[in-house]
Amino acid sequence: VEEPDDWLRYGNPWEIPRPEYTIPVNFYGHVEERDGVQKWTNTTQVIAMPYDTPIPGYNNNTVNTLRLWSCKSSKNFDLSHFNAGDYVQAVCDRNVAENITRVLYPNDNFFIGRELRLKQEYFLVAATLHDIIRRYKVSTFGSAQANDITFDEFPNKVAIQLNDTHPALAVPELIRILVDIEGLPWEKAWTICNATFAYTNHTLLPEALERWPVAMLEHVLPRHLQIIYKINHHHLENISRRYPGDFDRIRRMSLVEEDGEKRINMAFLAIISSHCINGVAELHSSLLKSLVFKDFYELSPEKFQNKTNGITPRRWILLCNPGLSDLISEKIDDDWKTNLFELKKLRVFVNDKTFLQSLYQVKQDNKRRFAKYIEVKFGIKLNLASIFDIQVKRLHEYKRQLLNALHMITLYNRIKKDPNASFVPRSIMIGGKAAPGYHVAKKIILLINSIAKIINNDPIIGDRLKIVFLENYKVSVAEKVFPAADLSEQISTAGTEASGTGNMKFMANGALTIGTLDGANVEMAEEMGKENMFIFGMTVKEVEDLKCKGYNATEYYEANEELKMAINQIRDGVFSPTQPDLFHDLVDILLYHDRFYLLADYESYVKCQERVSEAYKDSINWTRMCLLNIANCGKFSSDRTITDYANDIWNIKPVTVDMVNVSQ
Repeated sequence: VEEPDDWLRYGNPWEIPRPEYTIPVNFYGHVEERDGVQKWTNTTQVIAMPYDTPIPGYNNNTVNTLRLWSCKSSKNFDLSHFNAGDYVQAVCDRNVAENITRVLYPNDNFFIGRELRLKQEYFLVAATLHDIIRRYKVSTFGSAQANDITFDEFPNKVAIQLNDTHPALAVPELIRILVDIEGLPWEKAWTICNATFAYTNHTLLPEALERWPVAMLEHVLPRHLQIIYKINHHHLENISRRYPGDFDRIRRMSLVEEDGEKRINMAFLAIISSHCINGVAELHSSLLKSLVFKDFYELSPEKFQNKTNGITPRRWILLCNPGLSDLISEKIDDDWKTNLFELKKLRVFVNDKTFLQSLYQVKQDNKRRFAKYIEVKFGIKLNLASIFDIQVKRLHEYKRQLLNALHMITLYNRIKKDPNASFVPRSIMIGGKAAPGYHVAKKIILLINSIAKIINNDPIIGDRLKIVFLENYKVSVAEKVFPAADLSEQISTAGTEASGTGNMKFMANGALTIGTLDGANVEMAEEMGKENMFIFGMTVKEVEDLKCKGYNATEYYEANEELKMAINQIRDGVFSPTQPDLFHDLVDILLYHDRFYLLADYESYVKCQERVSEAYKDSINWTRMCLLNIANCGKFSSDRTITDYANDIWNIKPVTVDMVNVSQ
């Protein structure tokens, strides 16, 4: 059953409405030239209503503000329609306007170009930019006096990070404000824009990069399309000067894609409009330069950086794992809470059996609490001696939850084949949500639940293997998951995951990782040592080599009996006895459209899982590996990440806060 998450159904006590700062936002209309100035006229207007949420810092007497926006109609109620008896039409304008922020399109790794999504993206960036400029004008750097406004200091006082391409419409919007409203010349507006914006890319998948149809942009945001065309004109002139006669390069790098329906490539717009471009893991950033944005890297190599993602230790260790937090503080004091590199001090305890026993006990206590939650929530009783084998992340084919499902079936078949054989028990848990229109991801969820129904009710299997799908996975569930996990599944195809952050949360809580050399897994292995994680599968180069050679999934299917048996069982309805053909589409994907090389990595994955089971038998050495994961996770603190952004991109320095004693 799929249901919307109506998170504001009962209101939000933490948010503060700020109606005094409402902002008009325009759509549609057309552009007229008046006295040499472009005017966007005859628009449809809505109102952006701000809501502020306080974000307190940790022990620093500082509270920042998160400003969110809700869309309101500029005409709440049409009395003429009401008086004429047309009660529905009387509130129609309000309903149409509020639809813009009623349901937010999910941020997932495939792009669906729909008008509502375009309007949402523009609404949010327009409201935010106008708010930023209002604040700047009343500061000591701008001016509240109309004849004394200067934007000379704007890039020195405002840094805007384009978090993927979804806010890329901020570029033409800022130029529109500076040129059309504030009267700046184009050249100065462009210089300010380029010095203000920086762009973080979050995906390597081509289908995830936004490409808006020109016709849709022209209809919804006609002035912005004109500005994009002008940006592209100057951009192509620059390329022509750098690479004279290289028309294919000009075609490849143009913001306007003209093969088929004309589209605007929003990633390209973000790149040329920003002074810095970064990926979110070393491997990811390298692939951006060598593959995805190769032409742009060759044009402006000085723009490209890496900023490896991080997680906040206050939530993902201190808050969600108090047992581990207390154990750490008992040994190395509390400095680790604001400097995660302090955890390196734990390495001296790697052979301290008393400490290792305490760490083991913390994990067991967390497993016990989580098992109780699972029993109450799902009615499934887990074996506390089993490996808590967990994969929690968005449902997507490249994240390869389907490979995990094939392993479940393989373990099931092995137990059924020889019920009396020695077997390290497992509790395999998968959690995550699929985007509303992502049929394949939803089918994978259904398959996992169908496999669970068969395995969990087979008396021969007993408690040696249990499967749980963690429905409605969210932060409050994650806070229970990470402390209890023994094994973290990070099994995306090499070269597809930008970074990942769940992998870091598992690491910080002492779960061992089984994973490919993808995303931040590579840096995790460097920090902890490859011997302290379970690495399998093809590398990026091996994936590329196989792609060039020609990949035939059926060859792997025919060559491996256990794989063949698992796929045949899915095909023959073993896990869907009342609908034997229910999962035929998934089988077709595996055998004929295996874009993410599940079958090529299956054998390596299963053998690596055997190494996991063998290692788990030695609880002391397993716990030692857990300790080395925790002790070496310092690099993956968001404190380090944000410091890197501040130093290398935003050019801001930390401020010392006067710690007033609030009790006085």
